[in-house]
Amino acid sequence: MEITFEGKRALVTGAGKGIGRAIAIALAKGGAVVYALSRTQADLDSIKKESSNIKTIFVDVGDWAKCREAVEKCGPVELLVNNAGIGSNQSFLEITEGEWDSVLNINLKASVNISQVVAKGMVARKQGGAIVNISSQASMIALPKHTSYAASKAGLDQVTRMMALELGPHNIRTNCVNPGIVMTDMGREHWGGEEGKPMKERTPLKRFAEISDVVNTVLYLLSDQAAMLNGVLLPIEGGLLVT
Repeated sequence: MEITFEGKRALVTGAGKGIGRAIAIALAKGGAVVYALSRTQADLDSIKKESSNIKTIFVDVGDWAKCREAVEKCGPVELLVNNAGIGSNQSFLEITEGEWDSVLNINLKASVNISQVVAKGMVARKQGGAIVNISSQASMIALPKHTSYAASKAGLDQVTRMMALELGPHNIRTNCVNPGIVMTDMGREHWGGEEGKPMKERTPLKRFAEISDVVNTVLYLLSDQAAMLNGVLLPIEGGLLVT
C-alpha cells in the first residue's frame, strides 16, 4: 500500500521532538509541505534541516491568542496532527491548581483552539481534510499519578468524537491514536530498565511501541486509504488493554 501526500499541506504541533518530529519528517518525505510547530527554537532550527518541505512556526500552544494568530498565518492546511502535550506525575491528593490548569491547557484546550482555526479553513474551501489527535492509553486505563494527564487525554478522546460528528458532513475526518509506552528518548529513560518490565510482561506482544509504530498509524489515518475512518480511537499498546 503506497501512501503519498503530494500536493498536501500539513500542520504538526509539538514537532520539535519525539513522535511529533518523526511525524513531521515522514509527512515531508511523503511529499507534503509541513508546518512544524514548537515552542523550542533550537528544535525548529534542527528539523528544518531535515527537508526543504518543512517550514517552522515558533509559538507556545498554551497561548490561545498568539497560537491562533500563528496558525492562521499558515494559510490553507489539509492535514492536522495535534501532538503537542505535557506529562504529569502528581498523585490525586497532590494535584495543584497550577498543575491541573497547565496540563489541561496544553493537552486539551490547545488542540481545540488549533483545530478550530484549521477546520474553519477546511470548511470554507469545501475540499475536506483529515485531523489526527494524539491521545494516550491513559485515557482508557487507570494509572497511578496520572489523574491530570488522563483527564486531559480522556477529554481529547471525546473532543475527537465531537469533531468527527460535527465536521464529518464537511468531509473532514477526525481520528485519534492512543499510544501506550513509546520508546522515545524519554520513554527509554523511564521505562527501558527494570521499572518497565512488569508493564512489558503484562503486554501480550511483550514489547513497547517504537516511534515508527505510532508514525505509521498516523500516516494511514491521514491518508485517503482511511477514507471511511472517522471518530476512531485507536490504541497502539500491543494489546495491554485486553489484559
